Amino acid sequence: MAEVREFALPDLGEGLTEAEIVRWLVSVGDVVAVDQPVVEVETAKAMVEVPCPYGGVVTARFGEEGAEVPVGAPLVTVAVGASAATAGEPAGDGSGAPAAGSGASVSGSGSGAGSDETAGASEKSGNVLVGYGTGAPAARRRRVRPVNGVHASIPAAAPVSAPAMPTAPVAPTSAGPAAEPSAPEGIRSADGPVPVISPLVRRLAREHGIDLRQVAGSGPRGLILRADVERAVAAAQAAPVPAAAPAPVTAGAAHGERIPLRGLRGTVADKLSTSRREIPDATCWVDADATELLAARRAMNAAGPKISLLALLARICTAALARFPELNATVDTAAREIVRLPGVHLGFAAQTDRGLVVPVVRDAHTRNAAELTEEIARLTESAREGRLKPAELTGGTFTLNNYGVFGVDGSTPIINHPEAAMLGVGRITPKPWVHEGELAVRQVVQLSFTFDHRVCDGGTAGGFLRYVADCVEHPAVLLRSL
Repeated sequence: MAEVREFALPDLGEGLTEAEIVRWLVSVGDVVAVDQPVVEVETAKAMVEVPCPYGGVVTARFGEEGAEVPVGAPLVTVAVGASAATAGEPAGDGSGAPAAGSGASVSGSGSGAGSDETAGASEKSGNVLVGYGTGAPAARRRRVRPVNGVHASIPAAAPVSAPAMPTAPVAPTSAGPAAEPSAPEGIRSADGPVPVISPLVRRLAREHGIDLRQVAGSGPRGLILRADVERAVAAAQAAPVPAAAPAPVTAGAAHGERIPLRGLRGTVADKLSTSRREIPDATCWVDADATELLAARRAMNAAGPKISLLALLARICTAALARFPELNATVDTAAREIVRLPGVHLGFAAQTDRGLVVPVVRDAHTRNAAELTEEIARLTESAREGRLKPAELTGGTFTLNNYGVFGVDGSTPIINHPEAAMLGVGRITPKPWVHEGELAVRQVVQLSFTFDHRVCDGGTAGGFLRYVADCVEHPAVLLRSL
């Protein structure tokens, strides 16, 4: 007899707590193999195809395309050991869930913990992601404490198939008194369980002072969803305050468009706010004659594979950081220590349809201009297609921001927390310039440098920027570091 296992959204790493379902890759009744991708999700970091660690027949899907799913919520249930012939025979009530009393056991966690202890080695996943895969990770499903002598568990979401048939009432056992009727929906005892699975829902309620015991859940078995808390927040904000006169509300404020700060936009907002709040930054800038750098690039491209201008600037940055290692650092505020980092993981800003992302070139200090060109091109293409992995968007130690592509000369960029510095490059444009004692038209660029004033003083920052400008004006200076 087939065993039904539940696969939940795993921890995708980097502190991500939820993801949006972009596209289902399987349907109810499909036969899937171990580690076959079943759904494509979008996190605040990247697009990810999530593989299922079980092989068998898909019996249920949870969540529609476009819905946000918290980590730990079920994605699919799979009948392990079922044959392809049973793919079109959903169990029980037609909802995609296993029939009661059928003998199939549902795993108690999104990762199959517990049931994996008795499963054969062939049923285990070889695809290791954070939170599931080979091995036996800890259980994710919350177990609700007994209420009136009846044990129950709360599912994280309802399946996308037909609604389940009503659950039969639990009969009292002969060993104890009959169970008392449950309280009306939304009214819970002071010591009873609060049916909330998502940590985001709890945080939202905490931030707005909402008592979850007074919130009526609209999910299965009274599960409190984010929409329930948002309705409670809106109701609390709309409640009249007798002691204060109502403030005038303009038409624009009442009817203006509201755009939720979530996903990538929300992550960027949180990170920039943290940077402004924690980092005492300062900015210095200088104009540089980039005519010789462009000439050197043309010579390199004539002699071999194309070298990008961004790669040349990245190579200049790694050489400058070798001379000024104070800037390849981070600040441990808890320990009150500056941590100088041994390697340069260079981030570069890339504008995509999803917004601004910062892919990271690992060990940039070990790469030459050609290797940097190749890696930057690969990461840029992945960013535009939404295929960057979370690991390719984190761990940077220094950021290069080429805002000249937007046709602007200068900027005072915000440091990419928890890094200590960022170099900004404006557009390269012909301008009058004194060259070798005479006025000439040269290709001029403005370089701006924003740094964390805790890791160094202005002298170090000015020395770094001056070295970068010297390399731009006289590329032969780089030969000393090769």
